[in-house]
Amino acid sequence: MKVLRAKILGFCAGVRRAVVTAEKALDENKGQVYTLGPLIHNPVALNKLAERNLKILVESKIPLLESGDTVIIRAHGVPPETEEAIRERGVNVVNATCPLVTKSQERAAEYASKGYVIFFAGDKNHGEVVGIEGYARKGAKNAGKELNFVLIKDVDELKSSINMLSSQKKLASDSNIVLLSQTTFSIKMFDQLQKELKNSFPKVEVISSICPATHERQDSLVELCEKVDGVVVIGGKNSANTNRLFATAQKLCKKAVLIETPQEIPREFFELESVGITAGASTPDDTISAVERKLKAE
Repeated sequence: MKVLRAKILGFCAGVRRAVVTAEKALDENKGQVYTLGPLIHNPVALNKLAERNLKILVESKIPLLESGDTVIIRAHGVPPETEEAIRERGVNVVNATCPLVTKSQERAAEYASKGYVIFFAGDKNHGEVVGIEGYARKGAKNAGKELNFVLIKDVDELKSSINMLSSQKKLASDSNIVLLSQTTFSIKMFDQLQKELKNSFPKVEVISSICPATHERQDSLVELCEKVDGVVVIGGKNSANTNRLFATAQKLCKKAVLIETPQEIPREFFELESVGITAGASTPDDTISAVERKLKAE
């Protein structure tokens, strides 16, 4: 069997930074080290950190933090009020928020403070989105403005939101509007959203904060699918960017599977002449190598 890797796959810079930050905190701190929510969306990587006694902190347990503890703000970031609640406990706070997410937080706060209607392309309840909305809420509050933060995932939701806001007199042809996005959002869908918005509001400001790592992995996967009989997508099944890779693989290749560990590789893939490997931005290097070794060994 021939096994080909996508040219770009696995850890993005932001995720690698978060993992290295957590490992350093575990090496240097004598107290308990926590991450507020899962550090990244990959159970294999999280299990390895858990073996070193990194614990996941839920918000309801913040009041139980003790002096000497360390809390790592995960790559997706958190709302500002949550970080403030942690700092009030007098613990050591390490911010591992991806720099691209931090920039999105700042933009959301800035536009909210100016009273803009913010259309945000993203996934409901995603940690990054929750955090960014929190910054928008704080920006609006500090400026004495009403927050208009509208989360949308596709054109149908955009049209519905425009109709609703217009009927509530919160949106007019001369309104200040900006379109922002989650860092792992689909570029194709973002382009559709901005075209739809510009049809009705030509002066809308559009800022794509989609991480280059997201579309680089997509482009690399498209190229890979042309060369193989099947594609193995490696990554957390709760990872947005990994699931988008899987969706692309399903469209472009006759056989595609999403796995988290080598043990999950379907038997039928060992019977193919050529198999491609790609991996989400939260997938560790050693997991990718383990999958490749297993495919080649059987």
